[in-house]
Amino acid sequence: MTRREELSRQAARLFAQKGYHGTSIGDLAEAMGVQKGSLYAHIAGKQDLLSQTMRDGAQAFHAALDAIPEELSAAEKIRLALRGHLRVVAEQLEVATVFVQEWKYLEGERLEEIVSERRRYEERIRELFREGRELGELRSDLDEVAAALLFLSAANWAYTWLREGADTDALADRLYRLLVDGMRGYSTPA
Repeated sequence: MTRREELSRQAARLFAQKGYHGTSIGDLAEAMGVQKGSLYAHIAGKQDLLSQTMRDGAQAFHAALDAIPEELSAAEKIRLALRGHLRVVAEQLEVATVFVQEWKYLEGERLEEIVSERRRYEERIRELFREGRELGELRSDLDEVAAALLFLSAANWAYTWLREGADTDALADRLYRLLVDGMRGYSTPA
């Protein structure tokens, strides 16, 4: 692991524990076992580290969706998307925590980049529900925006309740059944 990668890892850990504003350059230097000034050989400031952590999070969540085979049913894609999301949270808990909580402290172009990646991810989840509705796998009156928000609300906050060593696949499957079983079938007239 390079010094910069170790610095990014320590920053994610500290940002997850203390928050972006609660973490000082001194804290980062102490975690690395160096003087504060030596950190500036690797970064211009904390924004660099926050931005890198956000990019790592976005990349991990998108990679989980990218791994889902296109030929599967929409409902199966939703199940695997939930599994992938929870797996990212479990395997990269600190990055996922920062990705959910600290993104709003980015500035300028870095903020725009991450907001764009977060929106793109949300749209990809929305598209899974839209596909399921259009193919008749989910109820015909399904609001894919609300369904995606429900999915993301449960999955994003997993960093607060996910226990270490939990079987994330089994947990995702249980959440999937709760989420999707209520969306199956056809709409009934009001």
